[in-house]
Amino acid sequence: MNRTLVFGGARSGKSAYAETLAAASGKEVIYIATAQPGDSEMAARIAHHRQQRNQAWTTVEESISLGAAIAQWSRPERLVLVDCLTVWLSNLVFSEAKDFPDIGEIIPPACFHEERERFLQALRQAAGDIVLVSNEIGMGVIPQGAISRWFVDEAGRLNQAVAAISEQAIWVAAGLPLVLKGRSC
Repeated sequence: MNRTLVFGGARSGKSAYAETLAAASGKEVIYIATAQPGDSEMAARIAHHRQQRNQAWTTVEESISLGAAIAQWSRPERLVLVDCLTVWLSNLVFSEAKDFPDIGEIIPPACFHEERERFLQALRQAAGDIVLVSNEIGMGVIPQGAISRWFVDEAGRLNQAVAAISEQAIWVAAGLPLVLKGRSC
């Protein structure tokens, strides 16, 4: 079993690279899509990804219970491709109709820590190969507003936790992969 984190900035080519890894595996691919079409721009992004995706793959749409989906679909003869962890994290943070303060402590929804731990546990116990796509969002200016800063911090913590569990971590910039951990693909 091999777990691979593929991460980079927006439009870096990380999803395309992750899909190339999945296709090259020769295994049945289960594509877990985490995005929800909350507005027309996100609906267009989802439609673009669907159009680009290999039609032979099984697509599972799961916006919150990612750990349960990995546990259900992971098998030795399969590769599970998850796109994307930061979208999933955003789904968790905004899963309840809740206003967050501009200044001060951020208290995430009740499901946040539980679903995050379920996901990490499922990743540790996965029965087959997994490729996970995530955004690196903490390399720029510190964002304004408590919830934005908190989200950047949590995304960084999540990427670190996933990289620690994974056998491979690959940074993608301008469509070019750089192996940070593990063997070259």
